[in-house]
Amino acid sequence: MPSYELLITFFITTVVFAYIPGPAMLYAAAQTMARGRASGLMSVLGIHVGCYVHIIAAAAGMSVLFQAVPWLYMVVKLCGAAYLIWLGFSMLRTKVAGGEVNLAIAPKSAKRAFFDSIIVDVLNPKTALFFLAFLPQFVDPAAAFPVWLQFLILGVLVNVIFSSADLVCVLLAGAMLGRLQRSGSMQRLARRAAGTVLMGLGVHLALQRS
Repeated sequence: MPSYELLITFFITTVVFAYIPGPAMLYAAAQTMARGRASGLMSVLGIHVGCYVHIIAAAAGMSVLFQAVPWLYMVVKLCGAAYLIWLGFSMLRTKVAGGEVNLAIAPKSAKRAFFDSIIVDVLNPKTALFFLAFLPQFVDPAAAFPVWLQFLILGVLVNVIFSSADLVCVLLAGAMLGRLQRSGSMQRLARRAAGTVLMGLGVHLALQRS
Protein backbone atom coordinates (compact mmCIF):
# COMPACT_ATOMS: atom_id res chain seq x y z
CA MET A 1 0.00 0.00 0.00
CA PRO A 2 1.06 3.66 -0.35
CA SER A 3 2.92 5.37 2.50
CA TYR A 4 1.07 6.59 5.59
CA GLU A 5 1.64 10.21 4.55
CA LEU A 6 0.01 9.55 1.18
CA LEU A 7 -2.89 7.69 2.80
CA ILE A 8 -3.53 10.59 5.20
CA THR A 9 -3.57 13.00 2.27
CA PHE A 10 -5.91 10.62 0.45
CA PHE A 11 -8.30 10.47 3.40
CA ILE A 12 -8.42 14.24 3.95
CA THR A 13 -8.90 14.97 0.24
CA THR A 14 -11.64 12.35 -0.07
CA VAL A 15 -13.56 13.70 2.93
CA VAL A 16 -13.40 17.23 1.53
CA PHE A 17 -14.68 16.09 -1.86
CA ALA A 18 -17.37 13.89 -0.28
CA TYR A 19 -18.93 16.54 1.95
CA ILE A 20 -19.05 19.28 -0.68
CA PRO A 21 -22.72 19.31 -1.81
CA GLY A 22 -23.01 17.66 -5.21
CA PRO A 23 -25.40 15.81 -7.53
CA ALA A 24 -25.44 12.60 -5.47
CA MET A 25 -26.50 14.50 -2.35
CA LEU A 26 -29.23 16.34 -4.27
CA TYR A 27 -30.43 13.09 -5.79
CA ALA A 28 -30.60 11.29 -2.43
CA ALA A 29 -32.37 14.25 -0.82
CA ALA A 30 -34.89 14.40 -3.68
CA GLN A 31 -35.66 10.70 -3.30
CA THR A 32 -36.16 11.22 0.43
CA MET A 33 -38.49 14.19 0.00
CA ALA A 34 -40.55 12.45 -2.69
CA ARG A 35 -40.74 8.90 -1.37
CA GLY A 36 -39.73 9.01 2.28
CA ARG A 37 -36.70 8.24 4.42
CA ALA A 38 -36.62 4.53 3.60
CA SER A 39 -36.43 5.31 -0.12
CA GLY A 40 -33.72 7.88 0.58
CA LEU A 41 -31.65 5.32 2.46
CA MET A 42 -32.17 2.76 -0.30
CA SER A 43 -31.12 5.34 -2.90
CA VAL A 44 -27.85 5.86 -1.00
CA LEU A 45 -27.34 2.09 -0.98
CA GLY A 46 -28.12 1.94 -4.70
CA ILE A 47 -25.60 4.68 -5.49
CA HIS A 48 -23.07 2.86 -3.32
CA VAL A 49 -23.61 -0.45 -5.16
CA GLY A 50 -23.57 1.21 -8.58
CA CYS A 51 -20.30 2.90 -7.76
CA TYR A 52 -18.57 -0.48 -7.49
CA VAL A 53 -19.11 -0.93 -11.22
CA HIS A 54 -16.95 2.14 -11.80
CA ILE A 55 -14.38 1.02 -9.23
CA ILE A 56 -13.97 -2.37 -10.90
CA ALA A 57 -13.84 -0.68 -14.30
CA ALA A 58 -11.11 1.68 -13.09
CA ALA A 59 -9.11 -1.20 -11.62
CA ALA A 60 -9.41 -3.06 -14.92
CA GLY A 61 -8.47 0.01 -16.93
CA MET A 62 -11.84 0.05 -18.70
CA SER A 63 -12.55 3.67 -17.76
CA VAL A 64 -9.87 4.68 -20.26
CA LEU A 65 -12.41 3.76 -22.94
CA PHE A 66 -14.38 6.91 -22.16
CA GLN A 67 -11.32 8.99 -22.97
CA ALA A 68 -10.35 6.98 -26.03
CA VAL A 69 -13.88 6.74 -27.47
CA PRO A 70 -15.66 10.11 -26.99
CA TRP A 71 -18.91 8.97 -28.63
CA LEU A 72 -19.25 6.12 -26.13
CA TYR A 73 -18.91 8.60 -23.29
CA MET A 74 -21.60 10.79 -24.88
CA VAL A 75 -24.02 7.90 -25.38
CA VAL A 76 -23.73 6.72 -21.77
CA LYS A 77 -24.01 10.29 -20.48
CA LEU A 78 -27.17 11.01 -22.47
CA CYS A 79 -28.75 7.72 -21.38
CA GLY A 80 -28.10 8.62 -17.74
CA ALA A 81 -29.45 12.13 -18.25
CA ALA A 82 -32.59 10.82 -19.94
CA TYR A 83 -33.20 8.39 -17.09
CA LEU A 84 -32.88 11.15 -14.49
CA ILE A 85 -35.30 13.36 -16.41
CA TRP A 86 -37.75 10.47 -16.68
CA LEU A 87 -37.55 9.83 -12.93
CA GLY A 88 -38.21 13.49 -12.21
CA PHE A 89 -41.11 13.63 -14.65
CA SER A 90 -42.60 10.50 -13.06
CA MET A 91 -42.62 12.24 -9.69
CA LEU A 92 -44.28 15.33 -11.15
CA ARG A 93 -47.06 13.40 -12.86
CA THR A 94 -47.83 11.10 -9.92
CA LYS A 95 -51.56 11.23 -9.25
CA VAL A 96 -52.55 12.40 -5.79
CA ALA A 97 -55.31 10.52 -4.03
CA GLY A 98 -57.80 12.70 -2.17
CA GLY A 99 -55.88 15.84 -3.03
CA GLU A 100 -52.90 14.88 -0.86
CA VAL A 101 -49.60 13.25 -1.56
CA ASN A 102 -49.05 10.08 0.42
CA LEU A 103 -45.48 10.01 1.65
CA ALA A 104 -45.96 6.82 3.61
CA ILE A 105 -43.01 4.50 3.23
CA ALA A 106 -43.89 1.62 0.94
CA PRO A 107 -41.46 -1.29 0.55
CA LYS A 108 -42.07 -1.26 -3.21
CA SER A 109 -41.08 2.41 -3.55
CA ALA A 110 -37.95 1.85 -1.46
CA LYS A 111 -37.00 -1.16 -3.60
CA ARG A 112 -37.60 0.88 -6.74
CA ALA A 113 -35.43 3.71 -5.39
CA PHE A 114 -32.63 1.19 -4.86
CA PHE A 115 -32.66 -0.11 -8.43
CA ASP A 116 -33.24 3.36 -9.92
CA SER A 117 -30.19 4.62 -8.08
CA ILE A 118 -27.99 1.78 -9.33
CA ILE A 119 -28.98 2.59 -12.91
CA VAL A 120 -28.47 6.33 -12.42
CA ASP A 121 -24.97 5.83 -11.01
CA VAL A 122 -23.86 3.23 -13.55
CA LEU A 123 -25.03 5.50 -16.39
CA ASN A 124 -22.99 8.44 -15.09
CA PRO A 125 -19.64 8.31 -16.94
CA LYS A 126 -18.32 11.27 -14.93
CA THR A 127 -18.12 8.91 -11.94
CA ALA A 128 -15.87 6.61 -13.94
CA LEU A 129 -13.67 9.51 -15.01
CA PHE A 130 -13.49 10.76 -11.41
CA PHE A 131 -12.01 7.46 -10.27
CA LEU A 132 -9.70 7.40 -13.27
CA ALA A 133 -8.39 10.89 -12.45
CA PHE A 134 -8.43 10.73 -8.64
CA LEU A 135 -7.20 7.28 -7.62
CA PRO A 136 -3.91 7.15 -9.59
CA GLN A 137 -2.62 10.08 -7.53
CA PHE A 138 -2.56 7.81 -4.48
CA VAL A 139 -1.42 4.56 -6.09
CA ASP A 140 2.20 3.53 -5.51
CA PRO A 141 3.58 1.22 -8.25
CA ALA A 142 6.45 0.28 -5.92
CA ALA A 143 4.13 -0.90 -3.13
CA ALA A 144 3.78 -4.57 -2.17
CA PHE A 145 0.19 -4.69 -3.43
CA PRO A 146 -0.36 -4.73 -7.22
CA VAL A 147 -1.76 -1.57 -8.79
CA TRP A 148 -5.16 -3.11 -9.56
CA LEU A 149 -5.61 -4.15 -5.92
CA GLN A 150 -4.65 -0.66 -4.72
CA PHE A 151 -7.30 0.73 -7.08
CA LEU A 152 -9.91 -1.58 -5.56
CA ILE A 153 -9.00 -0.81 -1.94
CA LEU A 154 -8.81 2.95 -2.41
CA GLY A 155 -11.98 2.89 -4.51
CA VAL A 156 -13.90 1.10 -1.77
CA LEU A 157 -12.69 3.64 0.80
CA VAL A 158 -13.78 6.53 -1.45
CA ASN A 159 -17.17 4.92 -1.95
CA VAL A 160 -17.73 4.42 1.78
CA ILE A 161 -16.77 8.01 2.61
CA PHE A 162 -18.95 9.47 -0.15
CA SER A 163 -21.86 7.27 0.95
CA SER A 164 -21.50 8.55 4.52
CA ALA A 165 -21.98 12.10 3.21
CA ASP A 166 -25.06 11.04 1.23
CA LEU A 167 -26.41 9.32 4.34
CA VAL A 168 -26.09 12.52 6.38
CA CYS A 169 -27.97 14.36 3.63
CA VAL A 170 -30.79 11.79 3.70
CA LEU A 171 -31.12 12.00 7.49
CA LEU A 172 -31.37 15.79 7.32
CA ALA A 173 -33.96 15.59 4.55
CA GLY A 174 -35.85 12.96 6.55
CA ALA A 175 -36.00 15.27 9.55
CA MET A 176 -37.54 17.97 7.33
CA LEU A 177 -39.94 15.41 5.89
CA GLY A 178 -41.43 14.73 9.33
CA ARG A 179 -42.63 18.31 9.48
CA LEU A 180 -43.87 18.36 5.90
CA GLN A 181 -46.09 15.32 6.48
CA ARG A 182 -48.35 17.46 8.65
CA SER A 183 -49.37 19.57 5.67
CA GLY A 184 -50.89 18.22 2.47
CA SER A 185 -49.89 21.28 0.47
CA MET A 186 -46.30 21.04 1.69
CA GLN A 187 -46.23 17.36 0.74
CA ARG A 188 -47.28 18.23 -2.79
CA LEU A 189 -44.65 20.96 -2.90
CA ALA A 190 -41.97 18.54 -1.67
CA ARG A 191 -42.76 15.99 -4.38
CA ARG A 192 -42.80 18.66 -7.09
CA ALA A 193 -39.52 20.10 -5.82
CA ALA A 194 -37.97 16.62 -5.79
CA GLY A 195 -39.13 15.93 -9.34
CA THR A 196 -37.81 19.29 -10.51
CA VAL A 197 -34.42 18.61 -8.88
CA LEU A 198 -34.08 15.25 -10.63
CA MET A 199 -35.05 16.73 -13.99
CA GLY A 200 -32.60 19.59 -13.40
CA LEU A 201 -29.81 17.13 -12.64
CA GLY A 202 -30.61 15.27 -15.85
CA VAL A 203 -30.52 18.44 -17.95
CA HIS A 204 -27.29 19.53 -16.25
CA LEU A 205 -25.66 16.17 -17.01
CA ALA A 206 -26.81 16.27 -20.64
CA LEU A 207 -25.49 19.80 -21.23
CA GLN A 208 -22.09 19.28 -19.63
CA ARG A 209 -19.37 19.30 -22.25
CA SER A 210 -17.09 16.90 -20.40
